[in-house]
Amino acid sequence: MSSGFSFDITASSEKGLARAGVITTPHGTIETPAFIPVGTKATVKSVLVDSMEDLGSQALLSNAYHLYLQPGPDVLDEAGGLGKFMNWDKPTFTDSGGFQVLSLGVGFKKILAMDAQTFRSDQVIAHNKERLAHVDDEGVTFKSHLDGSMHRFNAEVSMQIQHQLGADIMFAFDECTTLHNTRPYQELALKRTHDWAIRCLDEHKRLTEERSTKPYQALFGVIQGAQYEDLRRQAAQELGSLESSGIQFDGFGIGGALDKDSLGTIVKWVNEELPVNKPKHLLGIGAPEDLFVGVENGIDTFDCVLASRIARTSAVYTMEGRFNVSNGPHRREFLPIDENCDCYTCKNYTRAYLNHLFRGKEMIAATLATIHNERFIVRLVDQMRASLMDGTFQELKKEFLGRYKHKSGQAND
Repeated sequence: MSSGFSFDITASSEKGLARAGVITTPHGTIETPAFIPVGTKATVKSVLVDSMEDLGSQALLSNAYHLYLQPGPDVLDEAGGLGKFMNWDKPTFTDSGGFQVLSLGVGFKKILAMDAQTFRSDQVIAHNKERLAHVDDEGVTFKSHLDGSMHRFNAEVSMQIQHQLGADIMFAFDECTTLHNTRPYQELALKRTHDWAIRCLDEHKRLTEERSTKPYQALFGVIQGAQYEDLRRQAAQELGSLESSGIQFDGFGIGGALDKDSLGTIVKWVNEELPVNKPKHLLGIGAPEDLFVGVENGIDTFDCVLASRIARTSAVYTMEGRFNVSNGPHRREFLPIDENCDCYTCKNYTRAYLNHLFRGKEMIAATLATIHNERFIVRLVDQMRASLMDGTFQELKKEFLGRYKHKSGQAND
């Protein structure tokens, strides 16, 4: 059934879980570890797909929830799928919409990293936000943030939408909790995610057979469990061996709001339990220092909006850390954002020019800053892959983290 999709490990760390490999999809290969830039609505905001290819992106991830609302999965299906729709001929991912359930339900930002030690409440909601989603055992009812219309998502609907979107890699529908939820609620949500995973496999099998003329779409299960070791290991064991309708998951995503200080520990718990021969994706994590933690603990692919989102506020990456190029001191700096960077922006423009663009509110400011940030992150993970191949990963990690001063909290960046 999984014709056209495979994962091969090409190098492994002798002392840990880190590895390099190759994911093969109907639309090409992804050399891992790899960073997958996010094009939420079938576009990386302000950047052409040609530029995303030029900067080294091997794949792009789009959002099932947003594409469901606009323009609709039927439009993308008629267009020939997500890649064809946005003129991208390389591999594509879509998430399930589960994270948006959390975002709409509690009103927090897109990247959820929070302090697990503060308070516990199952009614937590961000200040001055309306609760737009309500979860039950069957699925979630939510109000569109576009026009206020009511919609219903469940495992089957998520699979139907994602099959129409046509991405090479899809994620099972899950309930993504916050770290502020109580232990009993985390247990309830974990059971829901498990039950929904079975339904996703069943619907995936049905749709794959019904749409047999389409390229095969891989389905990844999503591991939840918040900050609890027993719940994370339980979820990994159960979904790692889960079979329904004669099929299993092709890979796995590690999801949920993650306490930044415990990221490596949580990822290690999960990857010690999951099958070694299947790819693992870390959902929504993209700060440079966190990428090292993920790779070290067995992550193969990452996605995150952080690089592009902060670029639109003038924040740019360098090997020494992050800074805002719109700030006054950069007005007369006639040098690249990062002299070690090979991106289009750094080859052609100066900090002074970007400072001028941001201060003048020119649209191209976001384009040039995003190209730089995405290239910085893509290249950094490429360097990690090369270091795993030649056995120098620890040296690369020590050198980079020794120079890189900004430590991203992600949630409040």
